Amino acid sequence: MKKKLTDYLLLAPLLAMLVLAACGGKSTKIATAKQADTIAYTCSMHPQVIEYQPGNCPICNMRLIKKAGQNGQITAIGLNDVLKAVSSNVISSVSVITPVEKEIADSISATGYIDFDATAFNNISARFSGRIERLYVKSALQEIEKGQLLMEVYSADMVSAQQDLIYLTKNSANEAELINSAKKKLLLLGLSEPQIEGIIKLGKALYKLPIYSPYSGHIHDVQHTQMDGTKNDNQNRGYETELPLLIKEGMYIEKGQTLFNVTYPHKLWAILKVDKNSATSRHLNQPVKITLQDNPEKTILGKVNFIEPVYRPDDKNLTVRVYLNHADHSLKVNSIINANISSGKIRGLWLPKQAVINLGKHNLVYLKNGTIFQTHEVFTGISSGNEIQIKRGITKSDSLAANAQYLTDSESFIKINSHEKQ
Repeated sequence: MKKKLTDYLLLAPLLAMLVLAACGGKSTKIATAKQADTIAYTCSMHPQVIEYQPGNCPICNMRLIKKAGQNGQITAIGLNDVLKAVSSNVISSVSVITPVEKEIADSISATGYIDFDATAFNNISARFSGRIERLYVKSALQEIEKGQLLMEVYSADMVSAQQDLIYLTKNSANEAELINSAKKKLLLLGLSEPQIEGIIKLGKALYKLPIYSPYSGHIHDVQHTQMDGTKNDNQNRGYETELPLLIKEGMYIEKGQTLFNVTYPHKLWAILKVDKNSATSRHLNQPVKITLQDNPEKTILGKVNFIEPVYRPDDKNLTVRVYLNHADHSLKVNSIINANISSGKIRGLWLPKQAVINLGKHNLVYLKNGTIFQTHEVFTGISSGNEIQIKRGITKSDSLAANAQYLTDSESFIKINSHEKQ
């Protein structure tokens, strides 16, 4: 009896191991069978979506279908797959077009204004120091003629120089060299030869010396430092508000001081603002047709005379000048104008602007691939009317959506596609 009990105790561990092995094998078979019986569902439009129960696609809300060729493998859905732009692949029946290779007249529209030609500015400066006794021009924009009397000035230095000449002519008539030196001094100080001969003839110095204008045109004010606040106030004074002149009777002027600025009224500039995207195709001597906004029937023909090599502060447009020499009186400074600049014909691939989506740094089109439209980046050139030039990215045999904006129905498309392109 004791021997049988001992035999049972020895066989117990072995029996336990056999039972555990049998259970483990059965559970493995059950798990394998369960995994084999699991059915995966996917979306026909978004195959990256995998679900293990019937339902709708979390992206497009289409009904899920059974995944073909299932092998029990579980595919994880990544965050990038879920966030992928919905509109990057679109099924649609919109009309399609192909790029057209042709020549198009390159012309752009620009706006601008009329301004004084700075090359026609002339300054009138004081050749001697003194006090203004009489002023004959009172207001800015007053039209003056060459040789017109502007003011009379008393100058102690000029009186002394005249008295020296009178003394030499009376007491040292034989000293021709000294007399000529005294005359030249007065000539350099601004007196004319007739004035000098009159002084010698009368034997009397002029205490009020006249100053005449050497130019014709409109007179304008300049900065003067003899009045408090004048320097700062005058910086904001435009041509249309410079009334009256800041220089007054009784003021003292210094030798070399600029008194007035004279502009020629029939020598003007047309200042045009050209979009920076069209700046590279602008060249000198390109024909320009200008119309006035307040007189559209009047046209002015010219050419591009100067292209500024830098962008002005706070202005991203390129500035182009057209010289309007011999301009008639109907042109007014600061008038708003419209212009059309032509630069011949350009050959290339062209698309309607509505077929291209502008994302700032990138431009996209929808290429047709079977029944699906896929986004594709292109590189554009100049614009002409309702068409835009395509430099590279597509060929003339490609088919693409005629209206790309119509297929773009989500703000996420622009944000995500822009991020991917960068």
